[in-house]
Amino acid sequence: MPDAETRSVADEAGTLVPTPPEEWEADVVLRDGSVAHLRPIRPADADALRRFHNAQSAESIYLRFFAPLKELSDRDVHRFTHVDHHDRVALVATVGADIIGVGRYDRLGGSTSAEVAFNISDRFQGRGIGSVLLEHLAAIARELGIEKFTAEVLPQNRKMLMVFKDAGYEVTHRVEDGVVELSFAIEPTEHSKAVALSREHRAESRSMHTILFPERVALVGASRREGSVGALVLANILRSGYQGELVAIHPEVDELQGVPAYRSVEEAPGPIDLAVVVVPADQVQGVVRDCGRAGVKALLVLSSGFAEAGEEGTRLQEQLRREVRLAGMRLVGPNSFGLINTHPDVRLNASLAPMVPPPGRLGLFAQSGALGIAVLASAARRGLGISVFASAGNRADVSGNDLMQYWIDDEDTHTVGLYLESMGNPRKFSRIARQLAMVKPVVVVSSGVSSFAAPPGHRTRRTQVPPQAFDALLRQAGVIRVENIHQLFDVAQLTLHQPLPAGQRVAIVGNSDALGSISASACLSWGLDVTHGPVSLLPQASADEFASALEAAFADPNVDSVVAGFIPPLMTLDEDLTAAVRAVVARHQKPCVATFLGMRGVEGGLSYEEADGTDRIVPSYTMPEDGIRALNAVTRYAQWRARDRGAPVVPAGIDRLRVEAFIDRVLADSPDGRALTRDEAAELLEGYGIRLWPAAAVGSADEAVAAAERLTYPVILKSTSPVVRHQPGIAGLRSDLGDAEAVRDAYESLSQRLGALGDGTFVVQRMAVPGVSCVLTAQEDPLFGPVVSFSVAGPPTELLDDVAHRIPPLTDVDVRDLISGVKAAPLLAGHRGAAPVHRAALRDLVARLSVLADDHPELASVELNPVNAWTGGVDTLGAEVVVRPALLRQDPGRRRMT
Repeated sequence: MPDAETRSVADEAGTLVPTPPEEWEADVVLRDGSVAHLRPIRPADADALRRFHNAQSAESIYLRFFAPLKELSDRDVHRFTHVDHHDRVALVATVGADIIGVGRYDRLGGSTSAEVAFNISDRFQGRGIGSVLLEHLAAIARELGIEKFTAEVLPQNRKMLMVFKDAGYEVTHRVEDGVVELSFAIEPTEHSKAVALSREHRAESRSMHTILFPERVALVGASRREGSVGALVLANILRSGYQGELVAIHPEVDELQGVPAYRSVEEAPGPIDLAVVVVPADQVQGVVRDCGRAGVKALLVLSSGFAEAGEEGTRLQEQLRREVRLAGMRLVGPNSFGLINTHPDVRLNASLAPMVPPPGRLGLFAQSGALGIAVLASAARRGLGISVFASAGNRADVSGNDLMQYWIDDEDTHTVGLYLESMGNPRKFSRIARQLAMVKPVVVVSSGVSSFAAPPGHRTRRTQVPPQAFDALLRQAGVIRVENIHQLFDVAQLTLHQPLPAGQRVAIVGNSDALGSISASACLSWGLDVTHGPVSLLPQASADEFASALEAAFADPNVDSVVAGFIPPLMTLDEDLTAAVRAVVARHQKPCVATFLGMRGVEGGLSYEEADGTDRIVPSYTMPEDGIRALNAVTRYAQWRARDRGAPVVPAGIDRLRVEAFIDRVLADSPDGRALTRDEAAELLEGYGIRLWPAAAVGSADEAVAAAERLTYPVILKSTSPVVRHQPGIAGLRSDLGDAEAVRDAYESLSQRLGALGDGTFVVQRMAVPGVSCVLTAQEDPLFGPVVSFSVAGPPTELLDDVAHRIPPLTDVDVRDLISGVKAAPLLAGHRGAAPVHRAALRDLVARLSVLADDHPELASVELNPVNAWTGGVDTLGAEVVVRPALLRQDPGRRRMT
């Protein structure tokens, strides 16, 4: 990271004061779901710090300073507000203009230890502010070379003792002179990481619960004018039977549609949990300030005219975002289609949809209003009930990530459907989606992940990686990706109403040869195994005959799922048949998908109750291919859910600090970054246990011979010209050179043959044993962060784009999947009699590269090419590394809202 002391500004007295990096600032969600802003302390905070201290109780002051310090002296205030942001760092948590918490550390001498202390406002204690401050201070301290925190705490200060105890670090303590002395290493452990993620989850889930379960709602912009948005939304809330207290905000009337009206939110009886805003865009900022003064917890802004409308709208949206977070609130929107919660304790339709699907177990998230209409309409046509629907609009604050945090623990939601038009934080999405997918299916429709595909108004970054990287991210997370809304509901109606399949073996039963043939072909095309049937009864077969055939299919131990197809002879669905199907399916814990002509969805008499009382429905599809596509997607999800998640890769022999120091030296000499020389690349890679084979650049035949003598024979001679390396059919390499004469002849031959193409650039390298040449890369992407890729070198990479991708941090299972994820993977297993490569060594190399990329965002790109994988190990023969100033990652490893 940049040296904070190289930048400074003058304070009120004209003294130069260092300024900290911008990335130290962050908005965070607290334990109660409210929002606070974390930032480094400033000299201008003197008055705010005095107000903070003066508002504290005598007990809190004593616990912090070990003395009854009634007022802070000018000297104390100056010392507390003037820090160097290196050896002395202080962060403040603020809401509005008020400081609500202070955390600081002071390095002990010139050591790698620092003493840490906290002071939390009495009014805000119990909201997790101390834990957040500790988390951020520890991350900053690690970046600045501090390895251990110490603290002195009075024994009666139980809250602060719990902050340290519950942080997940290995804390040692002793009592001396009536004071508890604590110390702990601040390098993250798996436990401390899990603690931080758990706290983030609880806080963000709580903030969404406040939004979705409001006890008091204020509609700002309610209107008397028929057909207006304000009148429509008010009518929708009333029609839904909202169970809480509703007030309208209108400047002129005292009542609207039987709802009491007030001139402002401040005048309304409080507290207000959710303010639904439908005023014009240029009036929203005033509403936000009114809501902030009234203590409103969250805003739902349906108003349009923000970033989707152009430059001025973008400015208004950024102001809205800043004002909302400054006031400690959450924001859904702007340009949102609205929120719906069908829970019987809420029954809130705060949206533009006059009619909503019935209550159910499907959670839905969509970003734009138009797609919100389509999603709700499609669910209603299918007879699928919803639990929660949310539209984030321009996604200035609340996103799909927040809703997923809530759905992880929501017992009323059994399947989650997301329609994503853009993604602002894929890394965070990946880890939250993975946690959610472990307990319930997540079905995603996504039209793109970069700013090229993002709708106007969505804040995102351009990605430089191929679309396959996004596909890999979803697969890693266990997400079911589909192409459109129809497929989303095809999958949802199966996951909601049938058990997950235990495997990919399928039985096919029907009364039509054509349907049976179509079904079997569809199964084979999706990689499902047809192990029973197709069984085709006569079109005139009775319900009992159909039931017997179904029973045989379900009872077959070699069957995991059943596909049923039925064409009624009179184009009507016979009740006897549906009763027979219900009875058979109810007796077995295997999923069934059906094609009954004239039916689609989960209505029409195919519902049944299992022995344990669980309500089920046999989902019906217009054509077998639709149901089998859904069945395949759910089968793959079930396999992902059942498999071992793996353990995070932690290669031995890594020297992170050494590599950090090396990168800092490079950027000190080249602030804009540059490509490393081969020797520099070797030094950097060695810090992570990756040995780059030596090679000597030569400019003459004599130099080539001398290099070969140093490296020992046999050697290779190759051109390093990019033109030669990437042009098919141009041989720029001579191998198996066993003596000086062979090296000299090869040099002269290549020089003459390549001419200007060779550019006179050659290297000599010891010859590796025969193996499979591979390419490993790590790229720091503005949107995704680090992306690790693997491929087999040559045509599979250069012509067929046969490249697999994964997003760190990786588990050992991820590493295995990455290597086996390319179509050319059989070459690694010993193709046509060749010896198989050393998989363990190749996995170790991938793991080291992934950890290197995850640890150092300054590494713009690392390419290991070629990597020779052979039966005895792997040899890294070439490497190209580019270093540049680090991009601010969207998910930096400490809690922050994006």
